[in-house]
Amino acid sequence: MSNSSEQLTVSSGLSPEQRLEPANTQLINAGIVTINDMETLRACVAYENAHQQRVQILRRLEHRASDIRSQED
Repeated sequence: MSNSSEQLTVSSGLSPEQRLEPANTQLINAGIVTINDMETLRACVAYENAHQQRVQILRRLEHRASDIRSQED
């Protein structure tokens, strides 16, 4: 595991792999909903793009990014 992945795990409690790899889609949704910062979200997008490239998951991440941005305003 790279240092940046390790840091994300420590700061957020879950790595991108842990958030996006459960077989149960409800667990994936929960992993996405609990993302509270753009750094973690970007890491999850990068992970998804590098591994599975599931359009539905990328759309959920995009919506979460919009939510985070609106909370920051």
